[in-house]
Order: sequence, then structure tokens, then C-alpha cells
Amino acid sequence: MQLRYQYRLYPDTAQRQRLARAFGCARVVFNDGLRARQDAREAGLAYVSDAELSKRLTAAKTTPQRAWLGEVSSVVLRQALADLNTAYRNFFASITGNRKGPKVGPPRFRSRKDNRQAIRFTTNARFAITAGGRLRLPKIGDVVVRWSRTLPSEPSSVTVIKDAAGRYFASFAVQSTDEPLPEPAPEVGVDLGLTHFAVLSDGRKIDNPRILRRAGKKLRKAHKALSRKAKGSNNRKKAVVKVARAHARVADARRDFAHKLSTQLIRDNQAIYVEDLSVKGLARTRLAKSVHDAGWSAFVGMLEYKAARYGRTFAKIDRWFPSSKRCSRCETVATAIPLEVRKWECACGAVHDRDINAARNILAEGRRTVAAGRKPAAGRRREAETLNACGGDVRPPLAVADADEAGSLRGAA
Repeated sequence: MQLRYQYRLYPDTAQRQRLARAFGCARVVFNDGLRARQDAREAGLAYVSDAELSKRLTAAKTTPQRAWLGEVSSVVLRQALADLNTAYRNFFASITGNRKGPKVGPPRFRSRKDNRQAIRFTTNARFAITAGGRLRLPKIGDVVVRWSRTLPSEPSSVTVIKDAAGRYFASFAVQSTDEPLPEPAPEVGVDLGLTHFAVLSDGRKIDNPRILRRAGKKLRKAHKALSRKAKGSNNRKKAVVKVARAHARVADARRDFAHKLSTQLIRDNQAIYVEDLSVKGLARTRLAKSVHDAGWSAFVGMLEYKAARYGRTFAKIDRWFPSSKRCSRCETVATAIPLEVRKWECACGAVHDRDINAARNILAEGRRTVAAGRKPAAGRRREAETLNACGGDVRPPLAVADADEAGSLRGAA
């Protein structure tokens, strides 16, 4: 499995200038290649191949207008063209229907006003980690790295990133072998929500940290200060950085919470089952801010890749499965239960907490799905869905019912 390990970089003033030069050169090469292909298309000429763009880059270095491209590593420029080629391949695969997921638009020009920049060095660039623990980058120098953990293997590439808050990071691509953990007995179903971030089938409830809401006062203050600054002034540039830093703290805290919780669940359980939520659909409702603040998609993605890495079972349950309306004792599906109803009583006499009952149903459905040796319905639907620009589907498609399904999926949620 290929993973990314990210570390904070602390370049000095001279190294920051060299990195800025490398960011600018990579951006220019990307934009030159994009412009060449757009001009060829408008003129009715053939598509400019990857090899032709590489030849033009080599020739451009000998011209007075682009001679300064030779001041940076050639690998950085080649990788900029590789990014452009990948963007075009994704675009062509999307419009021809060969790419799963939402539609992808054509590549766009990179802006020099964008505070987020990145360059990539591969093994051909001969980057190295020195004996003193610094990252040696060609034509940049030895950059100080804060090593929070050791790399599991030799990296195949490193991406140097500058975010909107002005921080620098090194992202290493490494090949990591699977590390199976001891097999504990428990299995768990996870019901994600807003009142509680996650409710587990064993009755535990994890509070929603509401990180964005808690930082609301500081964010409002930073945005108000930014709105009062004159456009184009140095004070406005400083205010932009302050806003970016405030948002970066929120994103870092949310990511840290998701990593710690997902690692705990993977370590303590042999199998984890979650519901396949339509986050994009929920983000179009009045709860959009709270949905984005929760960060469900990132959390579920962490569960998925960590389960694959450590030999755990992971499955998503169909979003149309009636987890909240189904009695976990007698499996009777009740009529529509309003969202404000947090406890309800089944005809069999069982009194249910809405969220705990949903988590137990998710656990039972996940076990049935895995035991039957078939993909979860959510996975089957994603393979057959029509590509669209709106993300997740909001209607269940017509499909042949499985043998263990009772009734229709429509309206089951």
C-alpha cells in the first residue's frame, strides 16, 4: 500500500526565495503547456502530445524569454508537465465515461496569486535525507525537518507544499507493507451524526467536537479585520495570512480528531461497519455548515485505508437501509420517525435510543453483507451509477433485489 507521510519544513530566508522561484517556474511550465494545447485546439490542429511538450520545454530553456527556467531542478519542471498530462487524462476519461465518480472539468491555468503552491521531486532528482536529519533538495539546499515519526521505507518522491497560511510541508510517498494487528473479538457498527459525532453499537457515544463552531469568534474577528483593509495594500496581505492561519488551525484540529478516533476504532475492533452517507446531498440543506464541520467523509476515508492496512474488515452499508426505523430486536420497520424523536417504542415492547438502535442495525446488516460474501449495496451502486457533476445520487436506482432483501429500497431511509 502506498501512503503519504507529511512533515513540517522550516526553510531559512534564502531557501524560501529558492522555493518561491521553483514554485513560479513550475507554474509557468504548467501554464505554457496548457496554453499550447488550447491554441492547437482553437486552430484545429492535432493534440499536442506529452513528448512534444517535453521537447518544447527543453527548447524554451535556450531562449532569452525562458532562460531562467534553468535555475531550478529540471525534475520539478518535468513533474509540472506530468501533472498537466494527468489532468488531461482524467478529463478525457471523465467525458468518455471511463472514470468513476463526479465529472472532471478540463485543466485550468494556475494563478500566481494563489498562496497554495507545490512542487514534486522524484528519485531522479536525487533528493536525500542527510545524516543530520535535514532534507536535501536539489538547487534548494538542506532544509530543516521536524520528524514526528520515522519513515517506514525509502520514499519514491517528495512533494514540497506551501499552504495558504505560509507553512511549508514535505509529503513523502512511501510503500508500506500491511501490518496486521492482533485480532480482538469485538465488531462495531458506527452511526454518524451531528448531536454526537459517532454512536457505537455497544452504546458508547462520541461527542461532536464542533471545531468550526468553537472557532467562530476568532474567525469572525479575522474576517472583519480583512474586510476593513484596502485592496492591494500590504496590511491586506497580512490580514489574508491571518485568516488562512485561523482556518488552518481549524482544519488541523479536525484532522487530528479524526485520526485519533479512527485509529482507536481500528485498534479495538476486528470489523467496522458504517453507513454510506450522501454528504454532498446533506451539504445542500440548512445543516450544511454543521455537516462540513463534522468532516464525515475524511473520517470514513481514514477508517477505510487503515482497515486495509492493518487487516481489519470494513464495509459501508447502503444509505437507503432503514437503520433508524428498524427495530434491532424484532427487525420490524416502523413508519416514518421525525428527526426530533430521539427515543421510540416498538410494537414488540422494546424502547430504543434512536442512534444506538441505528448503530446496532448497521452492525447486523454489515455482518450479513460480509457473511454473504457480496459487496455492500453502496459499492455495487457506485460501480453502475451514471457520472454527474452533483456527486452522490439522491435516488436509489432500479436494481435486482438481493435474496435477503425484504421489500423495496425506495423510501426505506
